[in-house]
Amino acid sequence: MADISKDIERPLGQTIRPPRAASRGLSAGTVGATLAVLAVVGISSAIALREKPFRKPEEVAVSTPKVTAAPKTETPPKETSPKTDGPQIIHVQTEEGDGPPKAAIVIRDPSTVGQNLKIAHIPDKALIETSETGPLPMRAADGRRPFDVYARPWSGSRGARVAIVIGGLAVSQTGTQAAIAKLPAEVTLAFAPQGNSIGRWMQAARQSGHEIVMQVPLEPFDYPNVNPGRNTLTVVASPDENLKSLHWALSRTTNYTGVMNYMGARFSADSAAMGPFMAELGKRGLAYVDDGSSARSLAPDLALKDGVPFVAGDTSIDAVQDRGAILKKLDELEATARAKGFAVGVGSAFDLTVDTVSSWVTEAKKRGIEIVPISAVAIDPQKG
Repeated sequence: MADISKDIERPLGQTIRPPRAASRGLSAGTVGATLAVLAVVGISSAIALREKPFRKPEEVAVSTPKVTAAPKTETPPKETSPKTDGPQIIHVQTEEGDGPPKAAIVIRDPSTVGQNLKIAHIPDKALIETSETGPLPMRAADGRRPFDVYARPWSGSRGARVAIVIGGLAVSQTGTQAAIAKLPAEVTLAFAPQGNSIGRWMQAARQSGHEIVMQVPLEPFDYPNVNPGRNTLTVVASPDENLKSLHWALSRTTNYTGVMNYMGARFSADSAAMGPFMAELGKRGLAYVDDGSSARSLAPDLALKDGVPFVAGDTSIDAVQDRGAILKKLDELEATARAKGFAVGVGSAFDLTVDTVSSWVTEAKKRGIEIVPISAVAIDPQKG
């Protein structure tokens, strides 16, 4: 009777299975599965117990360097100023897991280190001579020159280099402020001695990373109808009178590497006038930047004779105040630099010039052109 009730409760279509007999041994499938599991466990254990674990594929291809920090000590050693006379070797540790660090070597060239902008505007007292009109640049007792001390560092490479000098700083206060703020730090700035607040603008320019030069008014043809301004050096003046005018211009500020002519086609072609002027620059350790406007200039030969670092401009970039014309001149500079290694452009601190140069420099860098200070392309007779 009990068996009949169970049959009634069982769903239709299902038959009664006989009771399962206890297995006397493991089936072949069970044994195979067990062996496979043991094999996987064994391989995983072997990998885990290796001396060095596997790394991610990207870590195998590239090992990211990290600087190894020196262990802290209770009594720190005295701080010493790093030597920058030559390249420095820095050891860094690479990520290689356990074990002693494997050091890589990085060479740092001091010429690539930027200026200390916090003190770039402070003149070196050893390079200052006191005069009635103000501080005059001079060689230090140890032979250092303003040309060397106040130069902006650069990479030192021999690729295509372009130096750009923008003159007329300090004439317009708003224009000067805009030029210093907008122009890339690699662009050299030239100050007009007749300008106002030159000391303040010099500090702003140097703290922004710019190398600077001082413009000196020299007599042009058709003087005084064409007049460069106050205290112009002339061919009829005596050497002493011209040196007095030169000293006035030089004492207007400090921290510049050299001087650049403002006009001066007649003066620069006269050996009696130009000779004492160039000799004074050599005595004081200053460079001479010729804007390239006069083919009759005696400056190259006299600079070599008096040991004056010399630079000649290749072109005036903004003789025509038009953006397209300025860009064309800048592109010509780039072509010249690629052909001979470097090129020099000279312009004025017009708003259009400043804006055009600023945008062009950004693009030129992307094309592999290095923008360098004027001192980087100077021919220095004292360095051979």
